[in-house]
Amino acid sequence: MFKGSYVAVVTPFKDGRVDEKSFRELIEFHIDNGTDGLVPCGCTGEAATLSMEEQKRLIKIAVETSDRRIPVVAGTGSNCTRESIELAVFAKKAGSAGVLVITPYYNKPTPEGQYRHYKEIAEKAGLPVILYNVPSRTGISMLPSTVARLSKVDNIVAIKEAAGSVQQVMDILALCDITVISGDDSLTLPFMAVGAKGVISVAANIVPRRVHDLVQAFLDGDLQRSRDIHYEMLPLFKSMFIETNPIPVKTALALMGMVKEEWRMPLCEMMDENRERLKKSLSEYKLIP
Repeated sequence: MFKGSYVAVVTPFKDGRVDEKSFRELIEFHIDNGTDGLVPCGCTGEAATLSMEEQKRLIKIAVETSDRRIPVVAGTGSNCTRESIELAVFAKKAGSAGVLVITPYYNKPTPEGQYRHYKEIAEKAGLPVILYNVPSRTGISMLPSTVARLSKVDNIVAIKEAAGSVQQVMDILALCDITVISGDDSLTLPFMAVGAKGVISVAANIVPRRVHDLVQAFLDGDLQRSRDIHYEMLPLFKSMFIETNPIPVKTALALMGMVKEEWRMPLCEMMDENRERLKKSLSEYKLIP
């Protein structure tokens, strides 16, 4: 169901509030540049510091602005199952094509707790669910066996895999036929080589057309072109993570004149030396003068 290049879209702020105008403009930018789908309110969208009402508003704006031109997969994850269900139910009513649900962070549930969490959300939300495994953020990883068990639950259709391991992807696909989507730009090509169907991308915020082309070339069977784009973009992919995401990508968008350089604390501006490294990388790709 879900394949291609989806963008983990940033949340622009202005004077402490969500900048709705810039958010709509970002959505149009992605539609114009080949992005296959939008994922608002994820880690890159600073969901951890958004209020419930802000998250709902962003989901609503994304659905209305995209107007079915490309699908919206709403980030509705929480370490509280009830909160995640509330957001997922709202996302369905708003018209989202699916929801992205992060593994519960801080509580560190057992595999059985993870299973019950996702099963409850899938049953109550009533729309496609993408699991999201990112142990560097959550402090716990989903076992391939847990993913395989969850793949049998109605509505659980995919996993965004961001454990940084090709082996993890292979182990999942050896156990079940769930759709795997890369959660790491630099591993998109290796993951697709063993069976993944695309990426939920950070870098697509600034280079949507190239990320789309990389993924689409692979899906079309043009492996050489996909490989060429991968190596062309690899230094830029790495530059998006020289500090905690989304600090570099949001700085890049600000340097490109697309958003204000503003985060929600405890995130803050880049260190000077890293900012200069980022500017050099953006300049090399002709994204800024």
